[in-house]
Amino acid sequence: MNTNSCINELPTARAWPVFNTIWRWHFYAGLFCIPFIILLSVTGGLYLFKPQVEAVLERQYDHLTVNGPAASASAQVAAALAAVPGAVLNAYQLPTSAEAAVRVMVGKEAQLTRVYVHPQTLQILKVEEEDGRLMRILHHLHGELLMGDRGSMVVELAASWAIVMMITGLYLWWPRNVTTLAGIVYPRLTRGKHLFWRDLHAVTGFWVVLFTLFLLISGLPWAKSWGGMLKEVRHFAAGSEVKQDWTTGKSSELKERREMNTAADQSEHANHAGHSGHSSHGGMAGMPMTVVDNSPIDRLVATVQPLNLAYPVLISPPSKKSPDWTARSDAQNRPLRVNLVLDSETGAIKSRKEFADRPLLDRMIGIGVAVHEGQLFGWFNQALGAFTALGLLLVSVSGIVLWWKRRSPGNIGAPKAVPNSPKMALGLVAIILILGVLLPMLGISLLVVLLLEYTVLLRIPGAARYLGLRTA
Repeated sequence: MNTNSCINELPTARAWPVFNTIWRWHFYAGLFCIPFIILLSVTGGLYLFKPQVEAVLERQYDHLTVNGPAASASAQVAAALAAVPGAVLNAYQLPTSAEAAVRVMVGKEAQLTRVYVHPQTLQILKVEEEDGRLMRILHHLHGELLMGDRGSMVVELAASWAIVMMITGLYLWWPRNVTTLAGIVYPRLTRGKHLFWRDLHAVTGFWVVLFTLFLLISGLPWAKSWGGMLKEVRHFAAGSEVKQDWTTGKSSELKERREMNTAADQSEHANHAGHSGHSSHGGMAGMPMTVVDNSPIDRLVATVQPLNLAYPVLISPPSKKSPDWTARSDAQNRPLRVNLVLDSETGAIKSRKEFADRPLLDRMIGIGVAVHEGQLFGWFNQALGAFTALGLLLVSVSGIVLWWKRRSPGNIGAPKAVPNSPKMALGLVAIILILGVLLPMLGISLLVVLLLEYTVLLRIPGAARYLGLRTA
């Protein structure tokens, strides 16, 4: 939200905090963050509409021709396992209607595959790697740049500096001795190109700043570094392992998959699922298939189906992670989520955990993530997220234009350092220290930048002039 005209509003030498110092922080934070802000805005904006996009992409599998009773869940699972030899059952997803294909998740080590099975004929309609699905690719691109844990830390670093960018931008926008709302809450569109881009940048930033800060903060628990440290702090405070329903980085997600896919006895898994171990191609109509009678999954589907839990509902067998069969609602609107522990012998529910039963911090993070993904309060949540994403794109583009117009040969276009300006007040230093502690990636990078500036860059006249560290 900085502007070229801001220099004309530079306060006197006794003003606090130093205006040019804040402007410089905003400039360099923006220079680093804007490429990531553009990427995150595009991918996040698209991910907001995951339910609608997936409904379109999978519509052919939700309106099948079914002219008889459905096969048993155990037979459906057996067909899916036969389609991916060597895999074990990861989860059986309850179909949404009698005409919908049954989705069965099967796994090998950290690999997860989604198999679409015709509910009556047991024909395999599609076999798809879970990480190859469009929304999963967008999810990983948004959270880790498709680079795993390293990418997650890069995104966390960008998000941390984006928080600095938004806070400093809000300070630069703050009205000073004004008599009109023009250029503050609405842009002046007919006062020349320079003022047009300045107002577009500052005013748009004002309208999206609070929700942007919320999105940046609500995404931190998923980041490899920040989320991992939060989990360790929680472990230490609780004195035992804390179970969360979100992962922290790619390695955390892969670890959970391995725990689900590596059962103590894979042959027991196969029997529970009703899979005989044959090597046919997965239940094409008319092909014989041996199915273990009275399979637990048939009893458990009969128990869970009438509960009408929020979509999608997944039933999973015992694994290293859990010694019991479980069922869970995996709804993006997290307050609707429910977790069940099931008795495989009787089909009874042994325990039920609602969202309200979770620890307060988990509920706060869950609500934050539901808002982040645009799923907490319906279409308006999606519209608010889309408005913020478009606003950030506009702020980024206008910021690039302002920077390009400001730069000149021999310098990067940064606001000039004021050599005789007063030192930053204690309050500003305190804010910086607090942010550095709460956002370790920011604190570490800030120390590196300051160390580099004072030990190297200031000693190289050309570099100092180019970066605006020296006025001459």
